[in-house]
Amino acid sequence: MKPQRSDQGSLYEMHEGISRRGLFSRLGLALLGGAAAIRMDDALAQAPAEDLRSPFGPDDQRGAANRITPAKVLEAIRLVRQGKVLDFGRVYEKGMPLYGNRVFALYTPSTGGPFGDNKAIYNDELLTAQIGQVGTQFDGLAHVGIGDTFYNNTRLSDMLDAAGAGGADGFKKLGVHNVGPIVTRGVLIDVAGYKGVAQLPPRYEITPADLEGALQKARLEVRPADAVYIHTGWGSLWMKDNATFSGGEPGIGIEAGRWLVSRQIVMCGSDNWGIEVVPNPNPRLAFPVHQEFIPRHGIYNHENCATEVLVQNDAREFLLMFTPLKLKGATGSPGAPIAVV
Repeated sequence: MKPQRSDQGSLYEMHEGISRRGLFSRLGLALLGGAAAIRMDDALAQAPAEDLRSPFGPDDQRGAANRITPAKVLEAIRLVRQGKVLDFGRVYEKGMPLYGNRVFALYTPSTGGPFGDNKAIYNDELLTAQIGQVGTQFDGLAHVGIGDTFYNNTRLSDMLDAAGAGGADGFKKLGVHNVGPIVTRGVLIDVAGYKGVAQLPPRYEITPADLEGALQKARLEVRPADAVYIHTGWGSLWMKDNATFSGGEPGIGIEAGRWLVSRQIVMCGSDNWGIEVVPNPNPRLAFPVHQEFIPRHGIYNHENCATEVLVQNDAREFLLMFTPLKLKGATGSPGAPIAVV
């Protein structure tokens, strides 16, 4: 969930004429580490506490990835006909949109060596970044909660060390290192193409009817354990008009999110920075689809994907391969999703 800044030096701080700090204060958004505990306003907070237990057992920290069985992997492999490999991740680089005060800075220190009579030398790099929450990013289960409760009824206090921080090894529970490889059937839902536009308009809320219409047009269906990628056309602004890209977005609404939940998907990706429509049509809600997916159902977000690569190659269903880095206790992971057709 990343309203982004428009460039490396200028933070995007305004949302509907209200400062981002003021907006989040109004909604009661608490940020800690990279995990966001979203607290609604007083009226919404009167709702009873939710039971966020996992259907995969009291000790589950893997979430919806548990749905991927050997049979599902074999189903996905059978989709490969051409042997064509499509990388639809973004390049991590200076100037890409970043949220708030997040940074991406890659340095190449001076060359090491030479060593030995053969004059061996080497180069390496130093990366400073919120490594799981910049660029093409995979949101893990420690990233978003409801109040102080995260997936599988995990309390925020149970994720922190004695000092009340993530600690040297990150969060003690729900770290992204628990997820493991994701190899499954990928499905592209080209909502922009279904609507006959190159890019959906700002703040357009994608509905269940839009998803169903786009799928029907492509003669596809969403099945359990699928990874669904939604093309809005918003990614065409990446590194070209970062301010517009960051200033809100078209995306799925809460009903479309629940429609996808009902299909028992593993992951939802898109070419925008937050998967869902921003700002939400209900001004009292902040990122409700994130909450529907991650803490309620253990479904991952895959943000800032180059879905135009899938559209250009007519990759409507494919073998999807993505492995989050084993970053112990992290809230997310970088990496490139791969489609094989």
